[in-house]
Amino acid sequence: MISTNARGHYRQHPLEFKRALVALSLESGASVARIAREHGVNANQVFSWRRLYQQGRLGVPASMRNDGLLPVVLAPSAPAPSNINADADGVIVLELGEIRVRIEGQPNAAI
Repeated sequence: MISTNARGHYRQHPLEFKRALVALSLESGASVARIAREHGVNANQVFSWRRLYQQGRLGVPASMRNDGLLPVVLAPSAPAPSNINADADGVIVLELGEIRVRIEGQPNAAI
């Protein structure tokens, strides 16, 4: 749904539309100019939306909303190399974009 505002010809695109174009523009080898042209917007507008996205100002996409827990699988650990202390604490690092969670301690499959 595209609407015009009281000032006249300015279009207001839905957040999902903006996020979709940003996602397309961030794909490897993507041309922002081509994507903008194919969707009837100015390339500068897509670059502006990319900046907003990187600042976290385009909201949370539906695909990223917390609808539940993600499955986690613990793989059997490989034997520690002989030059490393087997009793050393483990570290788990989870990364999603610029968000990083570091969990220190011995991983436990039961937990």
